[in-house]
Amino acid sequence: MTEQILHDSAFIMPGILIPLLPLIGFLINGLFGKYLPKAAASWLATSAILGSFLCTVYVFMNLNAADSVTIDLFQWIAFSKVNIGFSFLIDPLTVVMLLVITGIGFLIHLYSIGYMHDDEGVTRFFTYLNLFIFFMLLLVMGSNYLVMFIGWEGVGLCSYLLIGFWFKNDAYNNAAKKAFVMNRIGDLGFLLGMFFILFNFGTLEYGAVAEQASKLTPNSMLLVAITLLLFVGAMGKSAQLPLYTWLPDAMAGPTPVSALIHAATMVTAGIYMVVRSNVLFAMAPHTLDVILIVGVATSVFAAVIGLMQNDIKKVLAYSTVSQLGLMFAALGLGAFSSGMFHVVTHAFFKACLFLGSGSVIHALHGEQDIRKMGGLKKLIPITYLTFITASFAISGFPLLSGFFSKDEILAHAFEQNKLVWGILSISSMITAFYMFRLVYLTFFGTFRGTDETKKHIHESPITITLPLIALCILSVFGGILGLPSVFHATHLFATYLSSVTEPSKAFLYEHEAISHSAELMLMAFAGIAAIASIWFAYQKYVTKGEQPADEASLTGLNKWISNKFYVDELYDKAVVKPMLVLSDLFMVVVDKLIIDLSVNAIAWFVGLTGRITRLFQTGNTGFYIFAMVLSMVVLFVIRLLA
Repeated sequence: MTEQILHDSAFIMPGILIPLLPLIGFLINGLFGKYLPKAAASWLATSAILGSFLCTVYVFMNLNAADSVTIDLFQWIAFSKVNIGFSFLIDPLTVVMLLVITGIGFLIHLYSIGYMHDDEGVTRFFTYLNLFIFFMLLLVMGSNYLVMFIGWEGVGLCSYLLIGFWFKNDAYNNAAKKAFVMNRIGDLGFLLGMFFILFNFGTLEYGAVAEQASKLTPNSMLLVAITLLLFVGAMGKSAQLPLYTWLPDAMAGPTPVSALIHAATMVTAGIYMVVRSNVLFAMAPHTLDVILIVGVATSVFAAVIGLMQNDIKKVLAYSTVSQLGLMFAALGLGAFSSGMFHVVTHAFFKACLFLGSGSVIHALHGEQDIRKMGGLKKLIPITYLTFITASFAISGFPLLSGFFSKDEILAHAFEQNKLVWGILSISSMITAFYMFRLVYLTFFGTFRGTDETKKHIHESPITITLPLIALCILSVFGGILGLPSVFHATHLFATYLSSVTEPSKAFLYEHEAISHSAELMLMAFAGIAAIASIWFAYQKYVTKGEQPADEASLTGLNKWISNKFYVDELYDKAVVKPMLVLSDLFMVVVDKLIIDLSVNAIAWFVGLTGRITRLFQTGNTGFYIFAMVLSMVVLFVIRLLA
């Protein structure tokens, strides 16, 4: 990769404007929003993201795939031999993330204009959205881990504000606090990893760290420790076992927030961080093994839970956790560009699905239980067509975007570990089944809600349907970016990212590539498996007309799945309640008996000495002279005896 520091303002300015425009939108709405009409605040925030997207397109069009541009803003921290600058790194990996964040971020902002127009806090909502995008852009544009960490913490703060946006509801507040606390657990690992990097390498710049790390012995204890700590941070932010429970609860926020957090931005930050540090991870195969195990386990575990969820957004939430597990499995296999490819395609169809679920909820005036839906495909046709298309994509239906990105990961798994391939294939089949369970129960059959609700069902306005159509098109054609070699086509995505991922290949074990015939067989198997799962769901929920059973009637494994394997309850009993008991104990023993008692004892002693001393302050001059003479006699006697 050729690195250059450009001084041409024609290129530097767009790079600076990309994060600056959302920040300006945040400041204007945050400071003066109460004086602006709601529509003006909404369009201002949306225009800011559109401006960032246009600047990103300009950068993409003018940056060669082999180039890396550093934009130095100012020297930030300088001590001893350490110099950390506040600077941006723009290379193919950054540009990919910028296109996803600003492009899908703009569509979500546009969608929010229609979805949130009646909410009394709409200006505050768009203020938070702009701030969220700013911190996410800072996360991916930083040229070192410290700038990344600022963005990392910033999106954590904004997720708290957005998940708890409707703060009058205590359950939503609890969900926001849960997301904040669980992310702090992961962030501690990231912070410790940064300390290890700075202490051992004397820098936090990506390029310098990778260069020094490449001189170490692969699988050295230092590299394994650093990468494991960084992965802990990624586990928290990208919701991997065991730090995943915050993400389904994040559905408490408005639907555009769910799409923003789950599709294109926050949850992919962990993937981005690992890919950005790909040399470090490639030199620590033990850590890659851990990532693979965690990713595979998360993918299957979350997919199974998704089978019996009845909240339309909760189904999609567990789908996100499962898909993130698939991405981490790709990283654990050393297929960094494949993991990123699925990040991009997942952003297309998952944003479409979440926004589609919001359109359904909008049409049903807030109803989210799929057991009270049905027969909506004729009542909201645009929402139905976009939703079912995105469902086909995430299920791996042949020739749609998810088919190509999933197939690529499964092909890498087949090359390296047949057991992993088998487990991930099962996870993909489960995904196809529960996604079409959701589709059939929501859009097929007869409407199961109230007659009053049915009277008012209508298609969403154009500000909602237009983003759905755009994302639907991307869900269909996004796979063109990564056509497999069997098609005798250039893998555009992998080629574009090659300058970023190529250095790590020198440290990865080279596996023999599968033949074209084997690849065709795998693609055929994946396609048939997806179609079979979709057909099975159709037979169960359309042909036979089965409905989800009441939770009270469930027994055995079904009850465990419906209750999410009681993981939240386990955490509550094993972590939350002991911490509360410990807090009460510390309050009584440490706070009251030690700290309060010590402070009060000192205060009592000072008061006592003050009261005793006051007895000698009589104001009688004769007494003072007597005391002076007595003191002199005492001192004289002491001196004489000494």
